[in-house]
Amino acid sequence: MSARRVLWLLVAGIAVIAFAIWLSSRRHLERSIMAGDLVLPGLQQSVNSVTAVHLRKADDVHTTLQGDGAAWSVAERGWPAEVGKVRKLLLSLAALNIVEEKTRLAANYPALGVQDVGSPKASGTRVEVVAPARSWALIVGKSSSAKSGYVRVAGAAPTLLAAPLLSVDADPKAWLEQQLIDLPAARVRQIEEKPARGPAFSASRARKEDTNFSVAPTPKGRQLTGPGAAEPLAGALSSLTLDDVRKAAAAPDARLSHALFRTFDGLEVEVVGRKDGTHSLVAIGARSSAPATAAEAQKLNTRLSGWEFEIPDYKSAAIFTPLEELLQKPPEPAKKPASAKKPANRAAAPNPPAPTADPGTPSPESSLPAADPSTPK
Repeated sequence: MSARRVLWLLVAGIAVIAFAIWLSSRRHLERSIMAGDLVLPGLQQSVNSVTAVHLRKADDVHTTLQGDGAAWSVAERGWPAEVGKVRKLLLSLAALNIVEEKTRLAANYPALGVQDVGSPKASGTRVEVVAPARSWALIVGKSSSAKSGYVRVAGAAPTLLAAPLLSVDADPKAWLEQQLIDLPAARVRQIEEKPARGPAFSASRARKEDTNFSVAPTPKGRQLTGPGAAEPLAGALSSLTLDDVRKAAAAPDARLSHALFRTFDGLEVEVVGRKDGTHSLVAIGARSSAPATAAEAQKLNTRLSGWEFEIPDYKSAAIFTPLEELLQKPPEPAKKPASAKKPANRAAAPNPPAPTADPGTPSPESSLPAADPSTPK
């Protein structure tokens, strides 16, 4: 047998072996896409070692969650993330299982929301989970039902119907730990209000058992809407949450409102607020006038100082309640009696013209007897 023939046989053998390997891999791939199989195999064993989760949409809205399984933060804000929410996402991704394969055609991706987020019209969210040993990337598309939705492993062709239904949001605000402070109304002894506009005032009570707060000063001649008019002020810092957060910045031109809450046990919480367009922003600081609350004040300052928080408008309105809202409306001024209408100023009528003698009527002179020429004058 010639060397050339041997060479051709060798090449043919290599080709057959390569084809067999490819075919075997394809069969293995087909077997892997089975109902009940995990979409992201290996993630279950690595959930506790995940160090980052990247979320991104086509409009460049993105969030990076950084952590070690116990503590998490939102990198775009530098503020703690809600650990329970991050944990729920990781467990849902780890448990995500295949219901069925839907399509491998890229032309069908947009209808299911699983096209690459590099496309400007992409509607899905790319989720990348990073662990020290490896990473997983998934495109989360549209929902199919209340329990399942469409997903596609990044870089792979098959689009899968998978459960449970994933709900992911690439907006950093959605992942922030929202709780700021929870100061129960029962602890509050006094509130001092210094609004940006309007008069300053204070509301206080002598004992915890007192449900009504006295308000001073009140304008002369004005009264509170009722004995408990100022009571809602005491609960303004109860369950206070944020919508967003930013590093505190000087705002020299802003009109600032101040509210100081004093408790019966010596904690003092000061809230400074302002408006930035339609957003209500507050900065929060704490101090203590008694040893019992010194540690609490320090803990609050460690967490809250140096930040400015966007809070719901209704909470801002409650914290900085103006005095006018606690007062009854002033009586309307008495209406002046309607004055009598003056007669119209008419022009003086001209004197009537002297009557014109009727030719057929004798004048007074003509009615006298004619003088007798013979009578001496």
